[in-house]
Amino acid sequence: MILSCQNISKAFAEVQILQNISFHIEDNEKAAIVGVNGAGKTTLLRIIVGELTPDEGLVTFAKDKTFGYLAQDDAVDTDNTIYGELLSVKQELVELEQKMRETENSMHHAQGEVLDELMKRYANLTHAFETGDGYVYRSELTGVLKGLGFAEDEFEKPVATLSGGQKTRVALGKLLLQKPDMIILDEPTNHLDLNSIAWLETYLLNYKGAVVIVSHDRFFLDRIATKVIEIDQNKSTSFLGNYSDYAVKKEQLRAAAWNAYMNQQRDIKHQEEVIEKLKSFNREKSIKRAESREKMLNKIEVLDKPTQQRVDMKLTLTPYRTSGNDVLTVEGLSKSFGAQRLFQNVNFEIKRGEHVAIIGDNGTGKTTLLKILNDIVPADAGSFLLGTNVEIGYYDQEHHVLHSEKTLFDEISDEYPYLTNTQIRNVLAAFLFTGEEVFKQIQDLSGGERGRVSLAKLMLSEANFLILDEPTNHLDILSKEILEDALNGYEGTVLYVSHDRYFINRTAHRILDLTDGQFVNYIGNYDYYLEKRDTQMGALGISTKASDTKGVHGNTPSGASAAGSDHAAPSNESSNKQDWKAHKEKQARLRKKENDLKKCEEKIADLEARLAGIDEEMSDPEVATQVLKLQDLSKEQEQINMELEKLYEEWETLAQ
Repeated sequence: MILSCQNISKAFAEVQILQNISFHIEDNEKAAIVGVNGAGKTTLLRIIVGELTPDEGLVTFAKDKTFGYLAQDDAVDTDNTIYGELLSVKQELVELEQKMRETENSMHHAQGEVLDELMKRYANLTHAFETGDGYVYRSELTGVLKGLGFAEDEFEKPVATLSGGQKTRVALGKLLLQKPDMIILDEPTNHLDLNSIAWLETYLLNYKGAVVIVSHDRFFLDRIATKVIEIDQNKSTSFLGNYSDYAVKKEQLRAAAWNAYMNQQRDIKHQEEVIEKLKSFNREKSIKRAESREKMLNKIEVLDKPTQQRVDMKLTLTPYRTSGNDVLTVEGLSKSFGAQRLFQNVNFEIKRGEHVAIIGDNGTGKTTLLKILNDIVPADAGSFLLGTNVEIGYYDQEHHVLHSEKTLFDEISDEYPYLTNTQIRNVLAAFLFTGEEVFKQIQDLSGGERGRVSLAKLMLSEANFLILDEPTNHLDILSKEILEDALNGYEGTVLYVSHDRYFINRTAHRILDLTDGQFVNYIGNYDYYLEKRDTQMGALGISTKASDTKGVHGNTPSGASAAGSDHAAPSNESSNKQDWKAHKEKQARLRKKENDLKKCEEKIADLEARLAGIDEEMSDPEVATQVLKLQDLSKEQEQINMELEKLYEEWETLAQ
């Protein structure tokens, strides 16, 4: 075991984030930490690496074990070049290599004992250099840089000139080259393109050490994880297997927990009704029984209400009107920025109802193409034509559609005044805004939060052609699933750029791969693309990059299932009759019990009414002087009380 977390708890301003979190990580284990946004995943990582102190609990690393941590948007700030920054990780080997060269030069001019000493020193240096993989570290460094999407002509770029995402990739490269006993990564795929993500998956799968990952990339987690640690309602639960295994087990546990909770709630309500009924009998024994039941009820450990699926958060996208069959026609489109050519002579068509995903490496021009289609950026050459009655709804990463002075609630209600308060809150909740958060001003939101508001507005629009640029960025897994379901039920046309392979698998009918300045067409989802890519690229004379292996531990998110047998198993007629008979007998027993309970309550009511009548007769002055009459009434009263005691016991048994 390399890491143990025991009863970790953390609160901020009296808001409990983590409570009694316990799990352990074994050597070489690949573990994923999952949960909705705000569940405390990053907080937990910061506690593990010592950046935060837990309120309670203990984090223990095995003796002499090292770890490396890459936070979200972790960046480097240095005057080094990209190559030089990664080379700094191997500084010890660089110095050893320099000493070896110096010793070699000295040996050329030395003799006798001096030469012997130099040879011994050179042997020691060489051994240390070989032990540290000195002869391969430069090729390893180059492989990491290329794997993370840096071309060789970028190696000498100063780190200070890079974007935030590029700096994060440099920081990730440094961490991988350090080779700690445990790598801890917070959203490592955020700034990587598909080829880089595939390379990182292969690297981590073969990594001779433990890996702990926080990620919303379900395809990535399916490939990497052997254990999933879920943070839900401040508590943790561990599941063996990858993300798909976890999703199945989680649903089974959720259903079981919900059933247990509902059964207990029904039992509590029933017991309260029995107690109230017993008290209403107003008899000494029935009151004692009620008090006894109350004590037992108070000792019950009431189950917490489990997290429910957001069945009320489903979004329905309905175009205002139907477009023509030809939605978009692109002919001869070209775009360059200075000497950098993005694409040239691009031609493609999109028909009504198609869901088309554009994929490709970072910097190939995917977002630029969407901007051209929305008249934000001009093309250098070529043209595009929108079809009849086509109305575009555009989601861009700059979020130009928002008004900074408005609150989230007003942003939606002003645009769609026909929505009720509940409907507006449900839409915002689907994109992770709940409670008082809906009254935040747009100008106070982070970039990711603004993206979610823009997406919420777009989902409510009645456009019949949605153009989306990285729509799943900054969404947690549940919100991604809500968006996926909404798009799958959408009758309009969708064109989007994404590097979320699980999302593409679930929503794309067709894929356009932007590579070498041209589009390669695949009629299918991401699994189909993986299957046909090498063949298609080979036919076009384009070399493929790092291979993205298909086969996610036997699970694919595409929803495909194995073909079943042509012959159904013969039905067991006798067994079916027995089941039907048992079901009918059970129903008959229940009906009899209900009838018996009803008759018992009617008898109790009649006898209690008779008791009240006896009390009234015995208090009559005329009866009070009739000794025989009083004796008869007293005997009847005693018999009724005895019968009532039996009926109370019978009722209590039947009421169970």
